[in-house]
Parts: sequence; structure tokens; C-alpha cells
Amino acid sequence: MSKPDAALPTPRPVAAARRKAAGAAPARRGRPPKAQAKAAGETRELILDAAEDLFSKHGFYGVTIREVAREAGVDTALVHYYFGAKRDLFDAVFLRRAAVWNDERVAAIDRYAETAGEAMTLEGLLEAFLRPPFEWSLKGGPGWKHYAALVAQTNANPSFGGETMARYFDPAIHRLIELIAKVLPDASEVDLYWGYHNLSGALTLTLGETGRLDRLSNGLARSGDLETAGDYMVRFAAAGFRAVVGMSPRQP
Repeated sequence: MSKPDAALPTPRPVAAARRKAAGAAPARRGRPPKAQAKAAGETRELILDAAEDLFSKHGFYGVTIREVAREAGVDTALVHYYFGAKRDLFDAVFLRRAAVWNDERVAAIDRYAETAGEAMTLEGLLEAFLRPPFEWSLKGGPGWKHYAALVAQTNANPSFGGETMARYFDPAIHRLIELIAKVLPDASEVDLYWGYHNLSGALTLTLGETGRLDRLSNGLARSGDLETAGDYMVRFAAAGFRAVVGMSPRQP
């Protein structure tokens, strides 16, 4: 049975004409206004900052999406809308600064290797590689302090820390090891990976600024003195790499 004409939808041209006659604005299409896009970007950053702060203090398992939303001053649904599940939010937090940190490290050691040429030294390579994370922690503000603490926690997390660190940090580390191998041609790959493993632990613990050093030394050395820490680490790590050369045979 056909429907009466009154039930038929108003043709679009007619509907548009009626809206125009009534003074109604036509419906907008395409991308949202710039102000709206800017507001969305600012909200994302606000959520990431809040999550970074909480994750760095309480770890992945000690934080809920609801707590992140409360810290950011937004609705819980908005956190899910932008980032999905808690692990996705954690990954977004981790990636945001990892790209900056590692791109600068690779650029620094490549620039040093090109400039130094045959005169390249182990100390020079390590100083170039370590400078970006130390400088960001020193001058980047509270967010970078939180991130350094988060990296330290993740590096020691047996559940998913290895996978997370590998995903975001391995390319930069492999480039460093490749260049160290040129300075220490007698070292085996095993020697170099053990050397970096020990450097990695020292680096993340130092950047975490836990205050352990302050208490242990009764204030003689301060964990927040990152400029001095960087100088010590370059010399310590260089000596460590040299000391382990030959511990494992080179592969043919």
C-alpha cells in the first residue's frame, strides 16, 4: 500500500530553500573549524600530561583511566574517545617524547661520527648519545622529569618493559652499538650488548632521580645534579665498554 504524499520526505532543494527563507544557516561540511581542532589537540595534550605524571609516580598498574580523567579535568569517556584502552594511552604517552629523545640522539652521534672521522673516540660517542636525555631532563620542564622517571620504571618492568623499550628505543641503540664497534674493533657483539645493558641501567636509574644517591652518600652527591652525573657516566661507561672487550669470543 502506498503512503500518502504528506509522509514523503521533502526534496532536498525544497528543504534547502525553506531553510534559507527561514534564515537558517546551511549545514557545514568538511573539516571542523581551526579553533575546534586546536581545542581537541589541547585536550589530548592535557590528557597525556596527566597520564604521564600519574604513570611516572604510580606505574602502569597503579593508575586507572578514571584517575587520569580526574587529573586532566575531563570526562572519562573523553579519555577513551581519544586513546582507547589504558595500554593504548600508556603507549601514546611513551611514544610522544621517545621520538624526540631518540631522533636527537641518533642525529647527535651521526653528526659526531661525521665530524670526528678517524679521530672518533668512545667518550665522544657516549657524550653525544647521552647529552639529549640529560639536557631534556635539565631544561625541558616537569613533563620531561616525569618521562625520565617513566622510562626508568618501564626499563625495569618484567611484564612489558622489554617489549616497550625495544619498540621505541632499539633503533637508536643499534646505531650507537654500530659506531662503538668501529672504535672497539676487537669487541664481540656480545661484549657490546652487555656493555650497553649496564649503561642502560645506570642511565635510567640516574634520570629517575630517585634520591637514593643523596641518602647513600649523606648528601655528598646529589641525584638531581645531572650535569655532573652525565660527566661521570661518560667516563664510567667508556671504561666499562673497554673492560668487557674480549670476554666473549668474536663470531667468525
